Amino acid sequence: MEKGELKAAVADMMPQVREDLERLVRIPSVSLPGFPAEPPRETANAVVELLKSVGVANARLREIKGGNPTVVGGLEGPEGAPTVLLYAHYDVQPPGPDEGWKSPAFEPTERGGRIYGRGAADDKSGVVMHAAALRAFKGKPPVTIKVVIEGEEETDSHLDAFVLDNPEPFQADLIVIGDTGNWKVREPTLTTTLRGLAVCDVRVATLKDAVHSGMYGGPAPDALMVLIKMLSTLLDDAGDVNVKGLDSYKWEGLDYSEHTYRETAGVLPGVPLIGSGSVSDRLWAKPSVTVIGLDAPAAEGAPNALIPEARAVVSMRVPPGQDAEKARALLAEHLRASAPWGVQVTVTEGQAGPAFMAGTDGRGYEAARRAMKDAYGKDSVMMGQGGSIPLVSNLAQAAPKAEIIMWGAEDPAAAIHSDNESVDIGELQHCILAEALLLKYFSE
Repeated sequence: MEKGELKAAVADMMPQVREDLERLVRIPSVSLPGFPAEPPRETANAVVELLKSVGVANARLREIKGGNPTVVGGLEGPEGAPTVLLYAHYDVQPPGPDEGWKSPAFEPTERGGRIYGRGAADDKSGVVMHAAALRAFKGKPPVTIKVVIEGEEETDSHLDAFVLDNPEPFQADLIVIGDTGNWKVREPTLTTTLRGLAVCDVRVATLKDAVHSGMYGGPAPDALMVLIKMLSTLLDDAGDVNVKGLDSYKWEGLDYSEHTYRETAGVLPGVPLIGSGSVSDRLWAKPSVTVIGLDAPAAEGAPNALIPEARAVVSMRVPPGQDAEKARALLAEHLRASAPWGVQVTVTEGQAGPAFMAGTDGRGYEAARRAMKDAYGKDSVMMGQGGSIPLVSNLAQAAPKAEIIMWGAEDPAAAIHSDNESVDIGELQHCILAEALLLKYFSE
């Protein structure tokens, strides 16, 4: 099919694409522990039906021991054609409190050209993007296709280990991860790096029980004050990560402006940005550290008492080139060494996920740049992503000859993982066309 034919085919199918997306969004496929297992399985079966409707007759569930099923399938291309693996995930984050949503989280609703609902962007848009790109070729793509739609990306994924233990099904010339997006709507973007993750749990215990602060305050160390002093050492005076031994580098892709960052991150007026280097450096090429959990008495109704125990979970994002397990060990070592007054603390090393950097000089990227230019009418830019997709590094390890491309319809306004998640319908159409063109150009 020619470029014009593909463009027309994608435009004609958008009502069906929207129907497919809305059907998936209505199913509350939350994969985190404590949520029912039936909705993810229902969604997996719906994805199988969707793939069969676009020509993937062998679409089926692959049961992953201990987890939600992965949807797999494929299409044979012409003899000698390269192989492209398409990845997305059908599971979603919890919706959070109802009052935060302007419309029900699992009832897709259009406002201002966007469809709102949990998973509308992350990552059911990726699922329908892949399906629609295949639909454009009427079941006869110019390349051999493998499809992998995961059900546990948002939680402790069993597929991560499965890929390393069973690499053969994941071999391809090109892997397309449909789980990122453009830095701004209608600004074509290739995500080429992912920061890794290193997590530590720190606990402080100083007293057998809470005691009256008037009677005993002074000599005995308050556990929360100990913890606060420890956490305060994680950043230096400029706001850069203060853990020694970590690596960083200079970002050379998109120059992400401070104005855009402040707007999309929701930084309040008058609040300064912290750290050194460009915003792009700080987002994608340097480590960052965040206290993501804190156990302490609530402020409302707090008693006048010394706190006997306190706990925090510290999450560090690590840039490509930095070993995540080494970063986790350095973080743990820093926390132990920062305990004041000789207080003994317990630091437990938690999750570690590797960072990723794509090679961008192969014919897959050449085809992707050409496809994006033809779909959007302008050249694409390269950016990093501050978050982690652990499976990407495992796929790179399992299929070392494959190029890996990351793109999708999750623009900053999508508010993934937050209230009022949404996807821009026009952006989704552009992404589908870009992917269809990529399959065409990569086959040539």
